[in-house]
Amino acid sequence: MAGTSNDRLFYTLPNFLTLQGAQHLPPMRAKDKFKVVARSTFDYVEYPWWGLLAAINQADNNEPAFGQGWAAYGKRYATTAGDSMVENFMVGAVFSSTLRQDPRFYQSDKGGFMRRAGYAASRMVVTRGDSGHTQFNFSEIFGSATAAAISTYGYHPRSTFLSTPTNPHMFVPSDRTLSNAARVWRSQLTLDTITIMIKEFWPDIHRKLSRKTIEPKAALDRD
Repeated sequence: MAGTSNDRLFYTLPNFLTLQGAQHLPPMRAKDKFKVVARSTFDYVEYPWWGLLAAINQADNNEPAFGQGWAAYGKRYATTAGDSMVENFMVGAVFSSTLRQDPRFYQSDKGGFMRRAGYAASRMVVTRGDSGHTQFNFSEIFGSATAAAISTYGYHPRSTFLSTPTNPHMFVPSDRTLSNAARVWRSQLTLDTITIMIKEFWPDIHRKLSRKTIEPKAALDRD
């Protein structure tokens, strides 16, 4: 998230299915979990989304070792895309397959707003196993932590020197630190929680928007 020079805005679109009123479904095979993640990760809407996040990171000068300019923007775009891909596959495919957990989100649609919001938020720590039983969501917690560690220590900038108008040999410390990895992990969990909230209420929002679209059209047809 934006805030300090070592932070980066990190967000991935949801990579698991939303199911309404589905109580008993056969478990997904490992290859199907990978297919679902791959399909969502490389969906066309992801590419401009990564571009927007990279632009925000550049404007905030997150990870200053990249510098500024189009070359720096390209690096930020590449790392943003890499972060998204790694987190998606770790949470929705690798860990869910290894631990035999169901990556699908089951919408509640029961009770009022607060009850449903609480249910959605609880899915960060509670999920279903492939057996259908409720389990601790190891895939989300440890998958996102692994993704944060891989991205932070794998391909984000090391310490370097940059030339600026006021300082031709400015030292920029490395972003590969434990504290930065922890911040990235925290931002992933926070934003994944928001995403799950959206998935819980989006079908309701979509129905209302569709109804508003259909009603004016029906009125025009009667005229």
